[in-house]
Amino acid sequence: MRTGADAGLVPCYTAFMPLVTYEAHETLAVIRMDDGKANALSYDMMDALDEALTRAEKEAGAVVLAGRAGRYCAGFDLKQMMAGVEQAQALVSRGAEALLRLYMLPLPLIIACGGHALAGGALVVLTGDVRVVARGAYRIGLNEVQIGMPMPVLAMELARDRLVPRHLGMATMGATIVDPERSVEHGWFDEVVDEDKLMTAALDHARRLSALPRDAYAKTKRALREKTVKYVREMMVEDMKRLTPPV
Repeated sequence: MRTGADAGLVPCYTAFMPLVTYEAHETLAVIRMDDGKANALSYDMMDALDEALTRAEKEAGAVVLAGRAGRYCAGFDLKQMMAGVEQAQALVSRGAEALLRLYMLPLPLIIACGGHALAGGALVVLTGDVRVVARGAYRIGLNEVQIGMPMPVLAMELARDRLVPRHLGMATMGATIVDPERSVEHGWFDEVVDEDKLMTAALDHARRLSALPRDAYAKTKRALREKTVKYVREMMVEDMKRLTPPV
Protein backbone atom coordinates (compact mmCIF):
# COMPACT_ATOMS: atom_id res chain seq x y z
CA MET A 1 0.00 0.00 0.00
CA ARG A 2 1.31 3.45 -0.93
CA THR A 3 1.29 6.31 1.54
CA GLY A 4 2.32 9.95 1.68
CA ALA A 5 3.44 11.51 -1.60
CA ASP A 6 2.63 8.37 -3.61
CA ALA A 7 -0.88 7.90 -2.24
CA GLY A 8 -3.44 7.54 -5.00
CA LEU A 9 -0.77 7.10 -7.66
CA VAL A 10 -1.32 3.47 -8.61
CA PRO A 11 1.00 2.37 -11.42
CA CYS A 12 -0.44 0.60 -14.42
CA TYR A 13 2.46 -1.82 -14.16
CA THR A 14 5.92 -2.02 -12.71
CA ALA A 15 8.96 -3.52 -14.42
CA PHE A 16 12.07 -4.49 -12.49
CA MET A 17 15.42 -4.20 -14.20
CA PRO A 18 18.92 -4.42 -12.71
CA LEU A 19 19.36 -1.39 -10.40
CA VAL A 20 16.39 0.48 -11.90
CA THR A 21 12.60 0.28 -11.58
CA TYR A 22 10.13 1.60 -14.09
CA GLU A 23 6.58 2.53 -13.10
CA ALA A 24 3.84 3.78 -15.41
CA HIS A 25 1.59 6.36 -13.77
CA GLU A 26 -1.10 6.97 -16.36
CA THR A 27 0.91 8.52 -19.23
CA LEU A 28 3.97 9.25 -17.08
CA ALA A 29 7.06 7.12 -16.49
CA VAL A 30 8.72 7.12 -13.06
CA ILE A 31 12.24 5.73 -13.26
CA ARG A 32 14.01 5.07 -9.95
CA MET A 33 17.70 4.35 -9.47
CA ASP A 34 18.50 2.10 -6.51
CA ASP A 35 21.66 0.04 -6.14
CA GLY A 36 21.08 -0.32 -2.39
CA LYS A 37 24.05 1.94 -1.69
CA ALA A 38 24.99 5.35 -3.10
CA ASN A 39 23.46 4.95 -6.58
CA ALA A 40 26.79 5.09 -8.39
CA LEU A 41 26.89 5.43 -12.17
CA SER A 42 28.35 2.05 -12.97
CA TYR A 43 28.15 0.47 -16.42
CA ASP A 44 25.27 -1.67 -15.20
CA MET A 45 23.38 1.31 -13.81
CA MET A 46 23.79 3.26 -17.06
CA ASP A 47 22.71 0.26 -19.14
CA ALA A 48 19.60 -0.11 -16.98
CA LEU A 49 18.81 3.59 -17.36
CA ASP A 50 19.17 3.30 -21.13
CA GLU A 51 16.71 0.42 -21.17
CA ALA A 52 14.20 2.35 -19.09
CA LEU A 53 14.53 5.49 -21.23
CA THR A 54 14.03 3.49 -24.42
CA ARG A 55 10.80 2.14 -22.98
CA ALA A 56 9.67 5.59 -21.83
CA GLU A 57 10.23 7.08 -25.28
CA LYS A 58 7.85 4.48 -26.73
CA GLU A 59 5.02 4.77 -24.23
CA ALA A 60 5.26 7.81 -21.93
CA GLY A 61 4.52 11.50 -22.24
CA ALA A 62 7.09 12.58 -19.64
CA VAL A 63 9.70 11.04 -17.32
CA VAL A 64 10.34 11.55 -13.62
CA LEU A 65 13.84 10.40 -12.63
CA ALA A 66 14.18 9.63 -8.92
CA GLY A 67 16.70 7.95 -6.63
CA ARG A 68 16.57 6.15 -3.31
CA ALA A 69 15.82 7.91 -0.04
CA GLY A 70 18.82 9.95 1.06
CA ARG A 71 20.93 9.01 -1.96
CA TYR A 72 20.07 10.44 -5.35
CA CYS A 73 23.31 9.66 -7.18
CA ALA A 74 26.94 9.64 -6.04
CA GLY A 75 28.43 9.97 -9.52
CA PHE A 76 30.69 7.58 -11.38
CA ASP A 77 31.59 4.31 -9.69
CA LEU A 78 34.81 5.07 -7.78
CA LYS A 79 36.05 1.47 -7.88
CA GLN A 80 35.97 1.58 -11.65
CA MET A 81 37.37 5.10 -11.73
CA MET A 82 40.33 4.14 -9.53
CA ALA A 83 41.25 1.06 -11.59
CA GLY A 84 43.52 3.13 -13.86
CA VAL A 85 43.64 5.96 -16.38
CA GLU A 86 42.24 3.93 -19.26
CA GLN A 87 39.43 2.55 -17.12
CA ALA A 88 38.55 6.03 -15.86
CA GLN A 89 38.52 7.44 -19.37
CA ALA A 90 36.32 4.61 -20.63
CA LEU A 91 33.83 5.04 -17.78
CA VAL A 92 33.62 8.82 -18.21
CA SER A 93 33.17 8.40 -21.98
CA ARG A 94 30.30 5.98 -21.37
CA GLY A 95 28.91 8.33 -18.75
CA ALA A 96 29.02 11.24 -21.17
CA GLU A 97 26.79 9.32 -23.58
CA ALA A 98 24.35 8.50 -20.78
CA LEU A 99 24.22 12.12 -19.61
CA LEU A 100 23.84 13.51 -23.11
CA ARG A 101 20.96 11.13 -23.73
CA LEU A 102 19.20 12.44 -20.61
CA TYR A 103 19.98 16.04 -21.59
CA MET A 104 18.51 15.57 -25.09
CA LEU A 105 15.65 13.23 -24.16
CA PRO A 106 12.76 14.18 -26.48
CA LEU A 107 10.32 13.82 -23.57
CA PRO A 108 10.07 16.24 -20.65
CA LEU A 109 12.49 15.07 -17.95
CA ILE A 110 11.73 15.97 -14.34
CA ILE A 111 14.33 15.35 -11.65
CA ALA A 112 12.97 14.31 -8.24
CA CYS A 113 15.99 14.47 -5.92
CA GLY A 114 15.55 13.26 -2.36
CA GLY A 115 19.18 12.85 -1.34
CA HIS A 116 22.85 13.57 -2.01
CA ALA A 117 23.79 14.39 -5.62
CA LEU A 118 27.54 14.74 -6.11
CA ALA A 119 29.91 14.81 -9.10
CA GLY A 120 28.28 12.78 -11.88
CA GLY A 121 25.12 12.67 -9.78
CA ALA A 122 24.96 16.46 -9.83
CA LEU A 123 25.32 16.27 -13.61
CA VAL A 124 22.30 13.97 -13.78
CA VAL A 125 20.40 16.72 -11.96
CA LEU A 126 21.52 19.29 -14.55
CA THR A 127 20.08 17.24 -17.43
CA GLY A 128 16.52 17.72 -16.17
CA ASP A 129 14.04 20.12 -17.74
CA VAL A 130 12.48 20.78 -14.33
CA ARG A 131 14.40 19.90 -11.19
CA VAL A 132 12.82 19.46 -7.76
CA VAL A 133 14.74 18.76 -4.55
CA ALA A 134 13.59 17.74 -1.08
CA ARG A 135 14.62 19.66 2.00
CA GLY A 136 17.15 17.80 4.11
CA ALA A 137 20.79 17.54 5.15
CA TYR A 138 21.86 16.71 1.61
CA ARG A 139 24.96 17.70 -0.35
CA ILE A 140 24.74 18.84 -3.97
CA GLY A 141 27.60 19.85 -6.24
CA LEU A 142 30.66 19.06 -8.32
CA ASN A 143 33.52 17.89 -6.09
CA GLU A 144 35.89 16.70 -8.84
CA VAL A 145 38.58 19.34 -8.23
CA GLN A 146 38.42 18.66 -4.49
CA ILE A 147 39.30 15.01 -5.05
CA GLY A 148 42.06 15.80 -7.54
CA MET A 149 40.24 15.16 -10.80
CA PRO A 150 40.15 17.76 -13.59
CA MET A 151 36.59 18.75 -14.52
CA PRO A 152 35.48 17.09 -17.76
CA VAL A 153 34.27 19.42 -20.51
CA LEU A 154 30.81 17.88 -20.35
CA ALA A 155 30.54 18.78 -16.68
CA MET A 156 31.65 22.36 -17.29
CA GLU A 157 29.26 22.82 -20.20
CA LEU A 158 26.24 21.40 -18.37
CA ALA A 159 27.09 23.65 -15.43
CA ARG A 160 27.52 26.64 -17.73
CA ASP A 161 24.14 25.93 -19.30
CA ARG A 162 22.12 25.44 -16.12
CA LEU A 163 23.77 27.25 -13.19
CA VAL A 164 23.47 30.91 -12.28
CA PRO A 165 26.52 32.55 -13.96
CA ARG A 166 27.88 34.24 -10.83
CA HIS A 167 28.11 30.84 -9.10
CA LEU A 168 29.66 28.94 -12.04
CA GLY A 169 33.34 29.46 -11.16
CA MET A 170 33.02 28.35 -7.56
CA ALA A 171 30.76 25.43 -8.52
CA THR A 172 33.40 24.07 -10.93
CA MET A 173 36.90 25.35 -10.02
CA GLY A 174 36.00 25.84 -6.37
CA ALA A 175 34.16 22.53 -5.90
CA THR A 176 31.48 24.33 -3.88
CA ILE A 177 28.94 22.00 -2.30
CA VAL A 178 25.53 23.36 -1.29
CA ASP A 179 22.45 22.22 0.59
CA PRO A 180 18.98 22.03 -1.00
CA GLU A 181 17.97 25.54 0.05
CA ARG A 182 21.08 27.14 -1.43
CA SER A 183 20.94 24.87 -4.47
CA VAL A 184 17.91 26.72 -5.83
CA GLU A 185 19.69 30.06 -5.49
CA HIS A 186 22.71 28.65 -7.36
CA GLY A 187 20.62 27.15 -10.16
CA TRP A 188 20.94 23.44 -9.40
CA PHE A 189 17.21 23.14 -8.82
CA ASP A 190 14.05 25.01 -9.71
CA GLU A 191 12.09 24.20 -6.58
CA VAL A 192 12.66 22.92 -3.05
CA VAL A 193 9.82 21.12 -1.24
CA ASP A 194 9.25 19.11 1.91
CA GLU A 195 10.36 15.52 1.50
CA ASP A 196 6.84 14.10 1.61
CA LYS A 197 5.80 16.43 -1.23
CA LEU A 198 8.69 15.57 -3.57
CA MET A 199 7.00 13.04 -5.84
CA THR A 200 3.72 14.95 -5.87
CA ALA A 201 5.52 18.08 -7.07
CA ALA A 202 7.54 16.17 -9.66
CA LEU A 203 4.49 14.38 -11.04
CA ASP A 204 2.58 17.67 -11.23
CA HIS A 205 5.35 19.15 -13.39
CA ALA A 206 5.43 15.99 -15.51
CA ARG A 207 1.68 16.12 -16.14
CA ARG A 208 1.82 19.78 -17.10
CA LEU A 209 4.67 19.32 -19.56
CA SER A 210 3.32 16.08 -21.00
CA ALA A 211 0.18 17.97 -22.05
CA LEU A 212 2.23 20.08 -24.48
CA PRO A 213 2.51 18.93 -28.12
CA ARG A 214 5.29 16.35 -28.07
CA ASP A 215 6.87 17.15 -31.43
CA ALA A 216 7.04 20.88 -30.76
CA TYR A 217 8.53 20.28 -27.31
CA ALA A 218 11.18 17.88 -28.62
CA LYS A 219 12.22 20.12 -31.52
CA THR A 220 12.45 23.20 -29.29
CA LYS A 221 14.51 21.33 -26.71
CA ARG A 222 16.89 20.07 -29.39
CA ALA A 223 17.34 23.53 -30.87
CA LEU A 224 17.99 24.96 -27.41
CA ARG A 225 20.65 22.41 -26.45
CA GLU A 226 22.23 21.03 -29.63
CA LYS A 227 25.08 23.59 -29.71
CA THR A 228 26.21 22.47 -26.28
CA VAL A 229 26.07 18.81 -27.32
CA LYS A 230 27.96 19.50 -30.55
CA TYR A 231 30.74 21.31 -28.66
CA VAL A 232 31.03 18.55 -26.05
CA ARG A 233 31.31 15.86 -28.72
CA GLU A 234 33.92 17.85 -30.64
CA MET A 235 36.03 18.19 -27.47
CA MET A 236 35.57 14.65 -26.18
CA VAL A 237 38.72 13.04 -27.60
CA GLU A 238 41.05 15.79 -26.42
CA ASP A 239 39.23 16.00 -23.11
CA MET A 240 39.78 12.31 -22.40
CA LYS A 241 43.53 12.70 -23.01
CA ARG A 242 43.84 15.04 -20.03
CA LEU A 243 41.48 13.14 -17.77
CA THR A 244 43.06 11.42 -14.76
CA PRO A 245 41.39 9.43 -11.98
CA PRO A 246 40.81 10.94 -8.50
CA VAL A 247 43.85 11.03 -6.23
